[in-house]
Amino acid sequence: MKIVFMGTPDFAVSALTKLHDAGHEIVLVVTQPDKPKGRSKLYLPSPVKEEALRLGIEVFQPDKIKKEENIEILKKYPADVFVVAAFGQILSKEILEMPRFGCINIHASLLPMYRGAAPIQWAILNDEKKSGVTIMQMDEGLDTGDMLLKGEIPIEETDTADSLHDKLSALGADLIVEALSLLEKGELKALPQPEGPLFYAKMIKKEDGALDFGEEARELAIKVRAFYSWPGTYALLNDNYIKICEAHATDEESGMSEGEICRVEKDRFFVQTKKGLLAVTKIQPQGKKAMSVKDYLLGRKINVKDRLTKYE
Repeated sequence: MKIVFMGTPDFAVSALTKLHDAGHEIVLVVTQPDKPKGRSKLYLPSPVKEEALRLGIEVFQPDKIKKEENIEILKKYPADVFVVAAFGQILSKEILEMPRFGCINIHASLLPMYRGAAPIQWAILNDEKKSGVTIMQMDEGLDTGDMLLKGEIPIEETDTADSLHDKLSALGADLIVEALSLLEKGELKALPQPEGPLFYAKMIKKEDGALDFGEEARELAIKVRAFYSWPGTYALLNDNYIKICEAHATDEESGMSEGEICRVEKDRFFVQTKKGLLAVTKIQPQGKKAMSVKDYLLGRKINVKDRLTKYE
């Protein structure tokens, strides 16, 4: 099939590669404009642009895809279908209706649950036992179109947002290839999404990563997983900013105050919370790379009764 592919971050790269390797003709890749990154503020291409250039596919980077002049450019690339994966811009009705088979989206949740911008993080935050990918027909709503194909995977106790992201990216790539094969044969069945109150996966903000030790250890451990590696979870250790990169909850109690370090071992330290202890095994001091607590303790001390407080 002739495809216009729209995507921007790492999540979309696997789908682009898989569609290309499956023999589909990708006539154009549409992605977000290059953006300044890091301390150098150099303008860098999106992961999808990098992959498109590697595959020798033409790239289009509109600031706003809905502008009339950008729609006219799209019309120059006749395609059977537009495939969309985390593109980052809303498509107008005119664009949605442009290709013969419309626009098909790869969404990283089991719709209708977790519509929205951050389905991976919210699935972990809500302690779901499974997640998945839905291939859906796009309409003018936000992730409200008909469901075409689904696949699911378990969420492991050790999964972070990063690891689950990678699993869902690979699953989405396999599903979109399967969906287009069924579409060509006329065997892809559309199923409307049910109505009713559903959990909306709103965008995650930087400040969501601030840890409050007045919460339970289990809730904090889930946040550490859900927000790894962005925005990260962080606190003040004796008034010094640190990121907590890896931690798990225990049912122990120390009798100490919330936020106080009650025990230090060679490879971890334990923090009292509202309920239970949070065992911290990997941290990132400000201006340093992430490291195990074991490595950190080789050069610095963490003492019982040191305190972790919320970064405001």
